[in-house]
Amino acid sequence: MSASTIPTIDLSLWRTGDAHSRERLAMAVDQALGRAGFLLVTGHGVHPDLPAAIRTAARSFFHQPDDVKLPFLAEIGQYGWSGPGAVATGRVEGVKTPPDLLETWSVAPGAYDATAEPSQPSDSSEPGLLPTSWPRQTPQLRPLLARYVRSMRALADELLELLAAALGGPLDLFTRHTTCPDWTLTLNWYPAVHTTGAPRAGQFRVGPHTDFGTLTVLDRQPGKGGLQIHPEDDGWQDAPYDPEALTVNIGDLMARWTGDRWRSGRHRVLAPPVDAPAEELMSLVYFYDCDPHTVVESLPAPIGRVAHPPVTARAYVRSKVAEIALRAHP
Repeated sequence: MSASTIPTIDLSLWRTGDAHSRERLAMAVDQALGRAGFLLVTGHGVHPDLPAAIRTAARSFFHQPDDVKLPFLAEIGQYGWSGPGAVATGRVEGVKTPPDLLETWSVAPGAYDATAEPSQPSDSSEPGLLPTSWPRQTPQLRPLLARYVRSMRALADELLELLAAALGGPLDLFTRHTTCPDWTLTLNWYPAVHTTGAPRAGQFRVGPHTDFGTLTVLDRQPGKGGLQIHPEDDGWQDAPYDPEALTVNIGDLMARWTGDRWRSGRHRVLAPPVDAPAEELMSLVYFYDCDPHTVVESLPAPIGRVAHPPVTARAYVRSKVAEIALRAHP
């Protein structure tokens, strides 16, 4: 896969570069999102120690027996732990696939904005996060995730400004709709094959799909059973990996918003490899949408190419989530 298909965008150049450098970045973003819907992003400012600490804390939770995790079980559409058999993501494409081979811990905004700087000491709980119940075995998980979502929200808005520039619009073209946005952070734990058992035919860690919202920011680990993407006309390919980069893709709402000028990035995560039976991976996936009642309408020509019917952001995303949900209990 060529760098022109999935380019690496250095956000430090967007922040500090001259007009010509910013224009070149915006042009590269426009071209890449039209071909595959994916970017690699460096210069993002997230210190690697933070996702590493999150993985350590989350892994200690995921490795617990199911009866220990069961009190934190998320009902369908809610937040907390989802065990094996909860979703079949490929069904959003109309294919009746087996359940995905993963467990998740998901976080969303609580009663007030979790991205605000905490007013209490850093070792206290962060009241702005859902779920309301967290495992005592890993008390560090909640404050770590609170730090992470603060950095993700700031990064997502910065990326939306870059995307607006790529369309030649005002920088707040999208961020005027993110004053109190919906977002979800999901920790995807992909157990080893000795935990899941041999995959069934057509079974993946995450089945083929496009994301549902505006923007996804992914901190991932490479592996044999890792991420694949589907660029236009090129078929399935292993996603490029850079340990210093975050993987960014747009979702259905953004594709609709741009009138299909940009493609919602189709992707999947391969099944756990039988020839690497100890491989387990974890991804930190930040799904960024927009203000819940935003009506997403396709931008007109010459930017947009297809005029999609308007949709309301939260209602659209929730309808797609309902398509892949199977059950809450393991």
